[in-house]
Formats: sequence, structure tokens, C-alpha cells
Amino acid sequence: MLKKPVALLLALLLANAGVPAAQAREYPDLALDCRAALLMEYESGEVLYARAERERLPMASVTKIMSVLLVVEALEAGEISLDDTVTASAHASSMGGSQIYLRENEQMPLRDMLKSVIVASANDACVALGEHVAGSEDEFVARMNRRAAELGMTDTNFINCTGLDAEGHFSSACDIALMSRELLGHGLIYDYTTIWTDSVREGEFGLTNTNKLIRFYQGANGLKTGSTDGAKYCVSAAAKRDGMQLIAVVLGSSSGTARFEAAKTMLNYGFANFKLLPLEKPALPEVPVRNGVKERIAVDTVIPENLLVEKSFSKQPECSVELPEYLEAPVEAGDAIGSVTWSAGGDSVYSADVYAAETAEERSYGFCLLELLKRFIMI
Repeated sequence: MLKKPVALLLALLLANAGVPAAQAREYPDLALDCRAALLMEYESGEVLYARAERERLPMASVTKIMSVLLVVEALEAGEISLDDTVTASAHASSMGGSQIYLRENEQMPLRDMLKSVIVASANDACVALGEHVAGSEDEFVARMNRRAAELGMTDTNFINCTGLDAEGHFSSACDIALMSRELLGHGLIYDYTTIWTDSVREGEFGLTNTNKLIRFYQGANGLKTGSTDGAKYCVSAAAKRDGMQLIAVVLGSSSGTARFEAAKTMLNYGFANFKLLPLEKPALPEVPVRNGVKERIAVDTVIPENLLVEKSFSKQPECSVELPEYLEAPVEAGDAIGSVTWSAGGDSVYSADVYAAETAEERSYGFCLLELLKRFIMI
């Protein structure tokens, strides 16, 4: 029996709570003007469409998804505040490309710097935020690469926090979907990614979202565009309809219009062909333990709230639980001891482990002797 610490097991189960039906998904022939693309369903992380998704490519300001993720995580950790005053360094004010034209030593509330990065893709504000969080852009970029490794982004290397063209600065459609998914898990982000127009400097400098889908695509709620000579036109687009959140990554389109059309084509495909099916957690009985200090132990399982299925799926899956008649002590919390499976039409559509929710130590000689003494005293 495989034994794992409960915390580790729960983390793994929450990341991938069960096993969907094993099917090789066939991707449609979507006419996309881009070098690489990927469509992911947010809740499950399942890929619904992919093309050249592991190719290492420049991604321009889509880079800022990781920059913003680190800022948001620092905010949630209490290391910084939206009310902080951020001072622009000479380095930050020297950034080219998209910017809000920060002057050296100009000060601005962090919330306005963050808004400028997310809405208008301001390179100067992005560097200023990185310096505020980590002390320097170099240290901030080192943190970006460490966070990428933690997220399993194996085809990514950051050289700067802005996405300006630089040798060795690259990512892949798959990796961008991973960091996009992580960022979308933070509710604060939607306060900014859904802005169409706004301003900073007390209304003196206007901002318009570079992501045109926010205004023109139903359900769009993020996330980040980018374009440089090296990367061409890129976007990580997010949209939510009927409770289902999708992420569409496009790299290397020939024009701004082409990248949005590619994203819309993937999003339309996802919403037209897939849906989320609610899963209800079954009631699980306690399991008897032989030769254990405890006679019975509680068991548990971790499942997602919803199961991703094709819209043509109309059957109601039935849930079955497999548990042993008893367990032999010792049993450790986290031991996999059974399974729960949902089936439809005789086919399994989802399964997850059932694990021991508590430990039951084996009865020792001393324990048995103590029990006998207790009974003797009670006579």
C-alpha cells in the first residue's frame, strides 16, 4: 500500500483530483493565422485544442502575465499594498514600447501602476512594479523564472519582465496557458483585466485595454496581449460563459486582427462543443480496522465540482464506491484504500481515489495489556 503524507496527497489530489475517461482527443482543423496555439479549460486544465504548443517562441508582452502574477501574490501575502507609493527609477522610465511615460522619480499608487500594466501594457510601470517588489528588475526576473519552474513551465525563460525582444527570452503556448490559469485563480485580477477604458494621474492620462476582446467578445474577462517585431502578434485570451472559463493562447499571428480572430475561433469552438457537468461528492462510510487501536476510521476523497464533457454527452453518470470490507492495521492517513467511479452507458467517465482520513496504529502488546487491566479494574 502506497503511503504519503496527508498534506502532499491532498495537494496532488486537488491539482488533479481524479482520472477522466482515457480518450485521445482529436483536434479539429481550425484555420488559425499563427505559429502556435492552445485552448484550455480552466477548471480541469484539460487541453481542448493545440498546435505547435511546445514550440519555444518569443511572446512579447504576454510575458507580463508572470510579472502580474508575482505582484498579485505579493499583495495577497501582505508584502506590498495597493496603497503603496511606487517610485519610478531611471531604468523604469527609460523603457520603450507601450508606456505611460513615467518620469524618473515620479511617484504613483501601486494600484495605478498595476492598472497601467494590465490595461495598457505599460513597460515602464511593469519595471517599476518589479523593482518595488524585488528591489531590482534582475531579481524580479529571477523570481519569475523560479515561479515558472514551480508551475511546470519547462519551455520558458524570462530575460526581462516586459516582453521586449531579447535573445533567450521565450515561452510556449502550453506554458503561457499554465501561467494564465494560475493568474486567473486570483479574484483581484478581474478588477483590472475587465477594464475597457480608464485613466491614471487623476484622469490626465487615458488608458484603453489592448485586449479588444474585452469589449467585443461575449464573456471575455482577460487576459494579456503582446506584439514586437520578433514575436509578431500574441494574446492569451480568457472568457467565461455558462460557468465555464476558457483560455486561448495565440503566438505569432501576422496582425493584431488575426490574433483576435484566432482566439475567437478557439473560444467559439470550446463553448460550442464542451460543457461542465456537476459532480456530487458521495457519502462515504467508515471502514472497519482489524488489530487496530481504532476499530473504524473515516475515509474521504477529493473530486472537482464539475466534470468537463462534450456537449453531446447527455447521459447522467452513476456513481459507485469501492471499499474493502476491512483494513488491516496499521493504516496511515493518506493511504489509498479504494475508489469512487462515475460511469455512463457502461463506460467509466471519471474516477478518484478514496483515502484514509485518519491514522489507525496497530495494537501493540502493551496496548492489549493495558486494555486487559482496564477491564480487570472495572470488574
